[in-house]
Amino acid sequence: MIRKRVLARGEVQGVGFRYHARAQALHLGLVGYVRNRPDGSVELEIEGREASVARMLHWLETGPRYAVVTALEVSDVAATGESEFQITG
Repeated sequence: MIRKRVLARGEVQGVGFRYHARAQALHLGLVGYVRNRPDGSVELEIEGREASVARMLHWLETGPRYAVVTALEVSDVAATGESEFQITG
């Protein structure tokens, strides 16, 4: 299992990004969280099999229908072994 921290920048708040990201993560069997940040970005931590994480990162490049993702910042973090994917803020 691997875990990535992702910051999605652009028009990513107020467009259902967190809810669609959670649905996509659940579809891919990932755990972690997604939340809005005060600077207008969306932060995620995604954990799971490498192939599923890669598919999620690919999805995040565009996000849901009304989002405009201009940048993704991705970094490695330690896997936690948690059991669900949450919207935390």
